[in-house]
Formats: sequence, C-alpha cells, structure tokens
Amino acid sequence: MPRAVVQRIDRAEPFALAVVLRAEGSTPCKAGAKAIVDATGAIEGTVGGGAVEAEVQRRAIEAIRSSSGQVFDFSLHGGEGPVCGGSMRVLIDPSAAQHRAAHAAAAEALGRRARGVLLTTVARREPKTHPSEGQAAGAGQTVDVPHLTVSVRFLEEPAIARESDFPGAARLRAVLDGQQASWFDAGVAPDGTLQEVLVEPLIPRPVLLIVGGGHVGQALAALAGAVGFEIAVIDDRPEFADPERFPSGTTTRCGKIADEVAGFPIGPDTFIVLVTRSHEQDAEALAACLHRPAAYLGMIGSRRKVAHLRRAFLESGRATAEEFDRVYAPIGLDLGAVTVDEIAVSILAQLIAVRRRGMAPRMATRSEER
Repeated sequence: MPRAVVQRIDRAEPFALAVVLRAEGSTPCKAGAKAIVDATGAIEGTVGGGAVEAEVQRRAIEAIRSSSGQVFDFSLHGGEGPVCGGSMRVLIDPSAAQHRAAHAAAAEALGRRARGVLLTTVARREPKTHPSEGQAAGAGQTVDVPHLTVSVRFLEEPAIARESDFPGAARLRAVLDGQQASWFDAGVAPDGTLQEVLVEPLIPRPVLLIVGGGHVGQALAALAGAVGFEIAVIDDRPEFADPERFPSGTTTRCGKIADEVAGFPIGPDTFIVLVTRSHEQDAEALAACLHRPAAYLGMIGSRRKVAHLRRAFLESGRATAEEFDRVYAPIGLDLGAVTVDEIAVSILAQLIAVRRRGMAPRMATRSEER
C-alpha cells in the first residue's frame, strides 16, 4: 500500500486514505487494513466490504469534497445489516499527500527488503453537545465539528531502539516481531485533544522460490501471489522460464539448476519448493540450498524417492539426518490431492502453515503408516 499511495500522490489525483485504526470482536478486517478511495468512490484495497465499505466510500467522497478528515466507529451487531458482531474504528484521511515522505520512505525500505513500522497518529477533539432550545439537558444536539489532525511517520528497524515518543520502543518492537498492527490510546493531550496511534509492521513479502517451471510450478505460482508471496522461478529450459507462463511480477531465471539455486539470495523469509523434472535435478537443487537459512524447504516426490535421496545424502556426508529431515518431503499437506492444481493447493497450504505457525504437518512415511 505505501507504493500505491505514493503513486496516487504523484499523479495529483484527489483521494482519501481509509485506515482501520481499531477492530474489536468479529470483524471482516483487522487494524491496519487500508483502502484508497477516489472522488467518485472507486476503491483500491479493502476495509472489509459490505456495509462498512459502503459507508467508507460515502464518507470518503464527503471528506475529499470538504478537505476534512474524520474518524468514525462502525458497529457490526446484527439487525438487518452486518452480523459479524464486532466494531471498527476507521480513519478517513484526505490529507494523505501531506505524508508523502513517510509513505515514500516505507516503500523504498520495502523495496530493499528492509523492515520497519509505520505510525499513524490521530489527534481529535470530540464534538460537544448542547441542549437545543426547549430540550431538557441530556437531550443534546451536536453543534460543532471535531478538529482532527493526522501525522504519519516511518521508522526503519534500526531506528526503533532509539524511539522515545509514545508508544515507545518496546511496544514498537513487539508490533514488528508480532507482525500484527496494534492500536494504542495515548490519552488526552494538554490542549484537550484525544490522541491515538496505529502502529503497523511493514515487512517485505516472503519470497517463494519455485525450482522447476513445469506444470506444478506454474500452478503453484498462479496461486501463491494471491496469499502474499513474491515469486521467483528457476528452470534450465528457456520455454519453462518464460515470464509469460507466470503471473505478472514473477522473477524468472534460466540456467543450470544447481548454479542458479546456489546464486539465488536465500534468506530467513525465503520459501523453497523443488519441483524439477527429474530426481537428479531435485538432488542437485537440494544440495545447493539444504544448508542455507530458508524458512521452508520442500521437495516433490514419492516416499521411495525421498528415502533414496535421504540415504544417498547421509552416506555421502552431504547432510546429517537432522539436516535432511528439515526438508518437507514428500511435499504438501495430505489432502488426497491427485490433479496438478490439487497438488499445488496442498503445497500452498503447507507453506501458509509454516509462514503463520512456524511449522506444518508432514506426509506420513511408510514406517509411520504401518
């Protein structure tokens, strides 16, 4: 989203940025969800769809026309409308162009695969109510509009330890490590304004390295981008490393499999799937990445093939039993998958489990099935 915001600003298009500041209970989106709404109500991104999104669009058009931001609370408690049962607080900010520097810094850092946090601080005075003439006290009407200001900052990870302003370095660190946006109530400022801060972790998309651009690799690439992976494909055949076979934005490399895998920048947020066209190439690719710090390493193949490679790696000294057993092989969750697309789904499900939980179920070996 930072890059999309900067692009809108640079095109000088009027828009409002809708940001979910807080979400409680069952809600369609959590804190940190964002959408860009233009002057016609067209929306990019989402803050939950349905009634809440319709209200966001209506208010965004109004905010763009008046150049006045607003914060509103939306309840999803039954009735004829939404029935999620939670509540959301949403910021509508038509002044996002004033925060270009912060969004640009965030986009640039993500481009370098650097991590950080984006802080959105909202200060507002609540509207006061006064009884209308002829009304009893307590039956008030709103007679003034709350004053609202928004500020946005980006802190790259090394700068977090030096942060002293609210909510403080420890909380910022916790948000980044927890990889989940958090809302903090800063209380009432000396001038009487209520202050709240949304802290969003900005973390580069994990890289999915697919070694083998055949049918399974293509099917997996087609699915993985939708759940947040940045995709790279390696194959030694030019026709199977053709970018046209893969989703837009996929990086492709063509060359000797072992050399290309060895030269690929693998880090702790890299997920590797080995689905080449031969056992020999799988073995070469596995040897090239087995000792590198990937988040996930999976290899396609039958239990017999996996057992054969395991024995060969252990006997040749290329891996210890512990090192080889970190490989998810046979690959994927045991869904009973048969078709290429089903196999891709089973692999993607395993990738998601490792990404979100740090581990995933494995296919049973023959010895475990007995």
